[in-house]
Amino acid sequence: MTDAIAETVVPAALEHALAQARAQGLAYAGGVGPLTAWRLVAQGEALLVDVRTAEERKFVGHVPGSLHVAWATGTSLTRNPRFVRELEAKVAKDGGKDAVVLLLCRSGKRSVLAAEAAAAAGFSHVFNVLEGFEGEIDAAQQRGQSDGWRHHGLPWVQD
Repeated sequence: MTDAIAETVVPAALEHALAQARAQGLAYAGGVGPLTAWRLVAQGEALLVDVRTAEERKFVGHVPGSLHVAWATGTSLTRNPRFVRELEAKVAKDGGKDAVVLLLCRSGKRSVLAAEAAAAAGFSHVFNVLEGFEGEIDAAQQRGQSDGWRHHGLPWVQD
């Protein structure tokens, strides 16, 4: 991706993430924190795609209005071989592979793998949402106590 493309297509809030991704040699556009991600989504500057399983979304909660394309499925988290095709279909009307796409998982790890796969398939502005929906597991074996989408008090709902 050239700097000219990044400046004309990607919101200014993502420039730092792009620069860090380049410096680190990442295969995708970079990572953003939950607060930045929500601001971009709320302003209509990015699409939020939840890559967790359908079960996680239902029983743990999800961000209202987020799109869903599972990176892996089932309790064994078997990789979804249709991930890229499903992602393409979900974002087709919003810019397709040139859309600014923010990928969200539980802790920000699966979404890195999903971002790498999307970038390899030609998505030019795919970002990982750092910390994920629930955050990292802490010393008490709990999530959401120190980081993550919910920890920051951002919008979410539970079925």
